[in-house]
Amino acid sequence: MHVVRRFCGTSVGRKYIMAASGLGLALFLVVHLLGNSTIFFGATTFNSYAAHLHSLAALLRLAEIGLLLFFLVHIAFGVTLFVDNRQARPQPYAVSTSSGGRTPGSRTMFYSGLVILALLLFHLITVHFADDHGAISLLIRRHFANPWIAGFYIFGLAGLGLHLSHGLWSLWQSLGINHPLYNNLLGRGALLAALLIAGLFMAMPLLGLFWDGFLR
Repeated sequence: MHVVRRFCGTSVGRKYIMAASGLGLALFLVVHLLGNSTIFFGATTFNSYAAHLHSLAALLRLAEIGLLLFFLVHIAFGVTLFVDNRQARPQPYAVSTSSGGRTPGSRTMFYSGLVILALLLFHLITVHFADDHGAISLLIRRHFANPWIAGFYIFGLAGLGLHLSHGLWSLWQSLGINHPLYNNLLGRGALLAALLIAGLFMAMPLLGLFWDGFLR
């Protein structure tokens, strides 16, 4: 336990833990996206997917517990690293430059994380724990037809894309996948993956808001 505490107490150790928990959350996002993409094939297909998912009750509860642990670890260590960075450099640089790999994603990781947390809590309250006994497609269609709800999802998912654009890049660095010959390619790959994941998720509220045939 002493070794574990020492590891968690170092900046390098915390970054590794952030990378590991981030990888787990990224894999969940991909799996969740694949399942939710059935929404593009209509209400029957989406409802069938949801019913099949809920039939795996025990496995689903276990997965939710594991996912919660990943979130709590990622949030806790993310806040710790943010505070450490602020204490190490309490005043911003007099001149801001884009050198040194600083990107909008890297500069806003803490704040985009807060946006994602707000979206997650909103989604849990309005969908996951919703007291609605009708088909899930009806609930989602009703929500995304509301401009305020759809707009909040779109805003939150934009924050997700911003967070992923740097998070995926940081993951490569933490894993030691770092070389001048392919760093540019890895950076572009991380950005493309972030845009693809966030864009597909964002397409759902956009369709619900602008297409009358959504989930019919």
